[in-house]
Amino acid sequence: METKVVKKDAIDSFMDLYDLHSQLFINVIDGISDKDANNRLNTKANHPSWLAGSLVQERFDLANTLGASVKSTYDDLFKNHKGIQDGVVYPVLYNYKSDWKKITPILKDAMLNVSEEKLEESFEMGSMKFTTFDMISMLIHREPYCIGQIALYRRLLGYDAMKYPF
Repeated sequence: METKVVKKDAIDSFMDLYDLHSQLFINVIDGISDKDANNRLNTKANHPSWLAGSLVQERFDLANTLGASVKSTYDDLFKNHKGIQDGVVYPVLYNYKSDWKKITPILKDAMLNVSEEKLEESFEMGSMKFTTFDMISMLIHREPYCIGQIALYRRLLGYDAMKYPF
């Protein structure tokens, strides 16, 4: 007997992770100075401000894919999955926090109400083809990856470890 995977059920199961990531983002950027947020530690790595802005932008982009009509404050810095730009001083983390708090309930509602048909829709990003479900899955995977990078920066820059919400 073959069991059909209902992608909508998978999205519902992602919500616990989404809620956790939503709080961890706030916790991981807490207290990082404006100067340190743009510190790449003499490497080519993405600094905390770019990582945070990229995370915010991805939530806005996904919300728009799911039918919302919202734009992040720093859309021009991050749209089209733009990588970090040398010589650019990125915004302070507090400003990203405002956008994060704005988009989080909008995207959550959009994901909770997405249809199976929408999840199956496909689109191209560069040379790759994805479904909406693939994009949601990738977002749920990418968020803790980037939060973890910011957490590592916290420690390398001499800050206390990120606090967990439990």
